[in-house]
Amino acid sequence: MSREKPPMSDIAIRARHVSKVFGQSRVLDDVEFELRRGEVLCLAGENGCGKSTLIKIINGVYTPEPGVEFTFGDETLSAISPLEARSRGIHVIWQDLALFPHLTVAENIVFDDYVARPWRPLSARRALDEARAIIARFGLDLDPAARVEELSIAHRQLVAICRVLRAGASIIFMDEPTASLTYKEVQSLLDITRSLAAQGISIVLVSHRLAEVLDVCQRVTVLRNGRLVGTYPTEGMTQARLSTLMTGLELEHTPRASAWKGAPVLELQDLSREGEFENVSFTLHRGEILGLTGLLGAGRSELAHAIFGMTRPTGGQMFKDGKPLKLRSNRDAVRHQIAYLSEDRLNLGLVQNQSIEMNSAVTVLPALEKPRGFLSPGRIKALTAHWIQELKTKVSDPTLAVSSLSGGNQQRVALAKWLATEPDVLILDCPTIGVDVGAKAGIFEIIRELADQGMAIILISDEAGEIWMNTDRALVLREGRVACEIIPAETTEEALEAVINA
Repeated sequence: MSREKPPMSDIAIRARHVSKVFGQSRVLDDVEFELRRGEVLCLAGENGCGKSTLIKIINGVYTPEPGVEFTFGDETLSAISPLEARSRGIHVIWQDLALFPHLTVAENIVFDDYVARPWRPLSARRALDEARAIIARFGLDLDPAARVEELSIAHRQLVAICRVLRAGASIIFMDEPTASLTYKEVQSLLDITRSLAAQGISIVLVSHRLAEVLDVCQRVTVLRNGRLVGTYPTEGMTQARLSTLMTGLELEHTPRASAWKGAPVLELQDLSREGEFENVSFTLHRGEILGLTGLLGAGRSELAHAIFGMTRPTGGQMFKDGKPLKLRSNRDAVRHQIAYLSEDRLNLGLVQNQSIEMNSAVTVLPALEKPRGFLSPGRIKALTAHWIQELKTKVSDPTLAVSSLSGGNQQRVALAKWLATEPDVLILDCPTIGVDVGAKAGIFEIIRELADQGMAIILISDEAGEIWMNTDRALVLREGRVACEIIPAETTEEALEAVINA
């Protein structure tokens, strides 16, 4: 743990004795947080450990329990309001970015002026000039006249950064900033983060992608169950040790040792879809976990959509259990015992405002009907209870909206709805997006158990570690084609990552 105490002139903010209670739950318990000027710090921990609560307290949104001390230089405060936080240069860029898609880049960047002075906002020309100035100052690639809805996620990130910089940010919290970015976009954002830090701006990253954390951050502050584990230098830190600090568990970090491989269940021969992927061939066996990896845009999800009947191939053939497979829709795929877990859990994987019960049962509703066509509440409850127990999902009340669950438990519900269809081929498209390290380990344990029971699984991921630890074979896609096949047990994680990013 980092013990040195730098001069207060080097400290951007120090918070001591931070506690927060909601009802009967103590979410934060006597936490200390320190951020230095011009530092990139990671705030790490599993979902529910108190990270967001700590950020909201420092940002003035939540009021902590009495006894807290906030220190800025030589000044100590017992409370921070949202206005006080802004006056101190504290800003948060949440994962949803909170931008206005119908407005231009310039209008989003200067939006605070419209709020602060609604009677005399900036003219369109002045807004463009102000936006150009901040974009040029930090050397960013943005068109101030473009509408935000026309931009990529990476460029929207830049708009959000420009907005807080123009507002005078000296401390920026970034919540999962790389979750939806390609490899090149991630590297670009990390370079921008380093550049901001070099200019004296302090950055706090919240990210489940530990390799990025260790690459760009100087220190990492770890929370577990609302308490401070410690603050550590990232030099010499490994992903495995950081995972242990976050979870309190020694998580396995070795390649999967395949127990057995059964009969072929799915075969692709030169499968193609114009503009998406070309001449993809492989054979998937029962009990096998086949990895599909490559950079975003390599054709991974597009291939999965074709296998699941969401799109139709323009060339090649598919075979299921040795027989030709022609799918007109995803309903056909389900009838052939193929299931697909989408990478977009929030919009496609689950219906957020519906109950945990209905989300678990939605794929098999006809089987849960009474003789007259009405759904049987008893059958739905029994099905839900079965999968809650099987997948060890943490649920207080199955009738609550699925949005009430953590990311990891939501993903277990999404998995349950497809396991209810009794598939023998399961396609998992980036199943751990937005899931913390401990929940990831639990999900992959489930995946390995399913394979050991004979299910054939296709695991899609752009994270080399996930593919290396959890698959028997991996196909690396590049520009829609299979670039190579790799056996994880016969190579290193670093070598696999180099091939993915080549």
